[in-house]
Amino acid sequence: MPETAPMTPAGRRIVAAAEELFYNRGITAVGVDLIAEHSGVTKRTLYNRFGSKDHLVAAYLTGRDQRWRSLVRAAVDASEGPVEAVTAPFDALRAWNKHNTRGCAFINALAELPDPAHPAHRIATDQKLWLLNLFEELATAAGCVAPATLATRLLVLHEGALATQPLPLDTLATTTDLARALARSDALPQRVPGAASPGPV
Repeated sequence: MPETAPMTPAGRRIVAAAEELFYNRGITAVGVDLIAEHSGVTKRTLYNRFGSKDHLVAAYLTGRDQRWRSLVRAAVDASEGPVEAVTAPFDALRAWNKHNTRGCAFINALAELPDPAHPAHRIATDQKLWLLNLFEELATAAGCVAPATLATRLLVLHEGALATQPLPLDTLATTTDLARALARSDALPQRVPGAASPGPV
């Protein structure tokens, strides 16, 4: 992809316009002519910066992925303890959804771009795998009994909340409560300070 150095002002305008259009109207429904018009550049400039529409879609999803990961990491860092950190991505999702009302851009991209070789398909897939791995990492740090199983369950809950987000429902509150209950029940009991270790049976 040509625009690999620090993004130029024109490049940033193009990606901003592409993000608004791709997210609100759909990737396949939006052409480069419309993106060029909205970003105030020529189509030639767009191609010079990004090479193709496919690479521009990849740049759009990469930017969203970076912002999402930063938000999740901040939520993890703000958690009161390791067990609370396990479900921090659900707290991040509530903040994220305030400005993203058409569901998950990555799920939408996977539905529109089924070819695994498409650069944007790989970015969307990697985003989901990153979240799965993060759940497992956090569950392991919290001393959960089965971190891999818990991670899969939390990912399914998280993605379910995302999938229902465009509906006139608020499933996130209930989903978050369920996720927290799962994390607490899977965490190893904390040993009480000063308690004697169990003797041999």
